[in-house]
Amino acid sequence: MKTTSYDVKFWELRPNLSSPKPGKPRRVVSYTARWTVAGAPKSKTLRTKQQAQNYLAELRQAAKDGEAFDIASGLPLSHLESEPEPVGPSVLEFAQDYVISRWPHTAARTRETDAYALLCVIPALVADLPDRPTDDELREVLRNHVLLPEGRRAELTREQTVTLRWLEKASLPLSALEEDGIARTALAAISVTFAGKAAAPNTIARKREVLNHLLELAVHGEKLTSNPLKNLKGITSRRPKTVVAVDPRMVVNPRQAKALLEAVPKVGRTRGQRLKAMFACMYYAALRPEEAADLRADNLTLPEKGWGLIILERARPQANKRWTTSGETHDARHLKHRAEKETREIPIPPVLVAILRDHIKTYGTAEDGRLFRTSRGKPYSASAYTTVWQETRMLAFTRAQARSPLAGRPYDLRHAAVSLWLNAGVPAAEVAKRAGTSVEVLHRVYEKCLDGQRRTVNGKINRALGA
Repeated sequence: MKTTSYDVKFWELRPNLSSPKPGKPRRVVSYTARWTVAGAPKSKTLRTKQQAQNYLAELRQAAKDGEAFDIASGLPLSHLESEPEPVGPSVLEFAQDYVISRWPHTAARTRETDAYALLCVIPALVADLPDRPTDDELREVLRNHVLLPEGRRAELTREQTVTLRWLEKASLPLSALEEDGIARTALAAISVTFAGKAAAPNTIARKREVLNHLLELAVHGEKLTSNPLKNLKGITSRRPKTVVAVDPRMVVNPRQAKALLEAVPKVGRTRGQRLKAMFACMYYAALRPEEAADLRADNLTLPEKGWGLIILERARPQANKRWTTSGETHDARHLKHRAEKETREIPIPPVLVAILRDHIKTYGTAEDGRLFRTSRGKPYSASAYTTVWQETRMLAFTRAQARSPLAGRPYDLRHAAVSLWLNAGVPAAEVAKRAGTSVEVLHRVYEKCLDGQRRTVNGKINRALGA
C-alpha cells in the first residue's frame, strides 16, 4: 500500500474567531494552515498568523524541493521525526518571571502596579480553547498564586488548579505580540477596568508603562526582535492624555487650611484629635502621607520659640499585605526620589512646632518613636484618615465648598503647602528641596497654581498693548 505521495496542494490560511459573547465582538484567536496530500485534507492550527505562515512556508519549500509527503500525517518525510513547535516563553511564563525577578528590588506599590497591569493583559492574550474559565477566575489564580514569589503563593483549590492548567495551555507565545493584531489586543486590555468600563487616562498610562517595560526586557533578552508598541500606528496605539498639573480648585488658602485643622479634633471621640498633627504636617511641612506615617520624635527639633526642623529619614507607604515585604499593610522604606539612608530637612514654622509639642505631650510616641498611630499602636490606614478628613470638610466648609474639589483628599494639603511657598516667592530650588521633588516637576505640576505670575504676565501684556 502506498504511504507517500508527491501530490500536494496548499490553501490560504483560515482565521479562527473567538466564541460569540453577548455585547463583545468576535476576534481572531488562531490561524489554520491547510493543504492536501493525495487528495486527503490536512490542517494544523497555530496561535498566531506569523507562526501559521512560517509553518505553511516550510511545507511549500519541502514540496518545491521534491520531497515526498507522508499520506497519513500529511508531513514531508523530513518532518516526521520532530514537528516544529513554537519557540520561546508564553506570555504567562514571561510575565511571571518579570514580576518575580523585580520583587526584591521594588516597593510594594510598584509590585501591585505591575500585577494590576498584568491581570489585565494575561487573560486577554490566550487562545480560544474549550472550557475557558471566567476572567475573574483567571485573575484570582494570577493574583494569589502565579504573580507571587514561591513562598508567598496561596495553595490552590482543585477548581483553581484546573483554571491554572487551562491558562498554561492557552497562553499565547510572547512572540505573538509582534503581530499588529495581538499587540492591539494587549493595548485594548489595559484600556478598560475589570468591569469592562473605560479606564482613567492616568490608570491606562501606568499599565502601559508596565507593558512597555516588560516588552523592552523581552527585546533585551532576545525574546522579541523589537518592541511592538513602538511599531503600532493609528488612534488605538496613541498614549492617553493624562492629567499632571494640580487643579487650583483643590488648593486651600491659609484661612481655609486653619479652619480645617481646627475642625479635625471634633471628628469622633479621639480619632480626629490624634490625627490633627498628622494633617498639620502635610500642610505646614508638605509631607506626603507615607512620610507622616513614619515620622518619629527623633526626627524633630521643637524649640519653645521660633522655627523648628524635621529631618525625614524613612517613609511608610501602605499597600495590600499580598505585595509588601513584611506581610503587613505598611512597609518602612527609604524616601521617595532619594537613595537609601538619604534624609530630607524641612524647616517648620512655629505654628507646627506648637501643634507637634502638644501632640507628643498628649499622646506620647510608639515604642519605636512614631508619632502617629491608632490607640492600639497601629499605623493609620488610608481609608481611616480619609474618612476623618471627609467628615472634617463637612464641618469646616459650606455646602458648596464641601461639594467642590476643594481639599478633596488629605494629599491636597501638601499641594496647598507647595503652592503657598511658590506664590510667596520662595525660590523653586528651595521649595523642591523641602518638598522632596524636582524643580522640573514643580513647574509642571503646579503651573496652574501660580496666581502671582499670572497677574504679572497680564500686566506686561497690558503695557505692551498700551492699555
